[in-house]
Amino acid sequence: MVSAHGWFYWALLSAVFAAMTAIFAKIGLQGVNSDFATLIRTFVILLVLSGFVYFTGKWSDPFLLGGKTWLFLSLSALATGASWVCYFRALKIGEASKVAPVDKFSVVLVAIFAVAFLGERPSLKEWTGILLVAAGVIVLSLAR
Repeated sequence: MVSAHGWFYWALLSAVFAAMTAIFAKIGLQGVNSDFATLIRTFVILLVLSGFVYFTGKWSDPFLLGGKTWLFLSLSALATGASWVCYFRALKIGEASKVAPVDKFSVVLVAIFAVAFLGERPSLKEWTGILLVAAGVIVLSLAR
């Protein structure tokens, strides 16, 4: 999975794990506050990822990272945390089959932000797929 298209396989695995996240979280949220559930989830991720980084030999001195790296990784962490809190609250009161696809509206927003801030230029075929995702979110939101 190191080829030029290796990103696709990792992204596909990410989608599979994200789908499992929605189902496991929906079941796990029964009888617990969604914010507290997010804290538990974060703690488990911290433990597992710390072990993974350590045992794969990928640990390095974080104080050697530049200020820009720290700033943007910190902003990313804050955005992730906010996303998780909102996602768990939505899952707590909504159906997983509706919440998860609407959450994937992030696909559309990433494309727009990537054009605006990273200078990326998706092809017509890629924009078509992005617009189809947006259309799916709209259909789900209208079917309340």
